[in-house]
Amino acid sequence: MTRVKTGVVRRRRHKKILGFTSGFRMTKNRLFKVAHEAYMHAGAYAFHGRKRRKRDFRSLWITRINAALDAVEPKYSYSRFIEATKIANITLDRKSLAGLAESDPIAFNAVVEKSRSIK
Repeated sequence: MTRVKTGVVRRRRHKKILGFTSGFRMTKNRLFKVAHEAYMHAGAYAFHGRKRRKRDFRSLWITRINAALDAVEPKYSYSRFIEATKIANITLDRKSLAGLAESDPIAFNAVVEKSRSIK
């Protein structure tokens, strides 16, 4: 069997990885071994970051709803409000409730009153 040298293939693979890591610091953008490790870790961090973002936004929406509820009535807690919306069959999710609370307080107050009237 003839010997196959990997000059072109290896150079293309190395350049591809070094292109991905071009903005990284120190030798992580120059040396292939170090750059490849950094590239692999960056991919793992990006994957976990995409999962983390969902958690972060949900907690942000909860905080916004809670703040708006506190402005409407200080004694009315977030957990009681969510329970009341489920009983009242209001199918707005936390994202849309937080958007209402921020952009249209009158509509949010109407949702709060509707959820309180059922319970």
